Amino acid sequence: MYPQNTPRLPAQRAVEVHHPNPISPAVAVPTPVVPVQPATMPTVASVVLSDGRVVTGYAISPVQPEPATAKPAVSRAAANVALGGVGFLAVCGGLLLLTTFITALTALITQLITLAAVVFGGWIAVQVFSASGPRSGGTTVNIRKAVIKRNHFHG
Repeated sequence: MYPQNTPRLPAQRAVEVHHPNPISPAVAVPTPVVPVQPATMPTVASVVLSDGRVVTGYAISPVQPEPATAKPAVSRAAANVALGGVGFLAVCGGLLLLTTFITALTALITQLITLAAVVFGGWIAVQVFSASGPRSGGTTVNIRKAVIKRNHFHG
C-alpha cells in the first residue's frame, strides 16, 4: 500500500500548543490597580454531558438588550416630505395667482389699445369726412334756381 521509500506516520502525533506573547505598547504607562470586591460571588454551575463528562463553570447571565427608545409615530423623513409638499402647494397656488394676474393685465392692455384705436380712428374719420370750416380747401357753391341750357350753366 505504501511505497517502500516513504516513512510511515506514527500512530499518534504530538499536539503542539502555541501561546501568543502579548505585544506591549511602545510607551507603557503604569495604571493604578484598584481592588474591587464583587457584590456577590457568582454561582458555580456544573453540567453533566451525555457521555459522562462534567463541565464546571460560572453561570453567565444573558445580556439584557438596551431598552429601545420610543420612536415617534412619524419619522423625520416623512415629516420633511410632508412639509415639502405643503410648501410646494403654496408655491403652486402663488404661481397660479400670478399667471391669472398676468392674463388679466394682458386683457386690460389689449382692451385699452383697442379703445385708443377706435377713438383715434373716429377722430381721423371726422377730420377727413367733414367739409365745413376753413380746413376744407374747396369752393362752396350754393345752387338756388338754376337753368341749364345746352350744357351751359346760367346762374
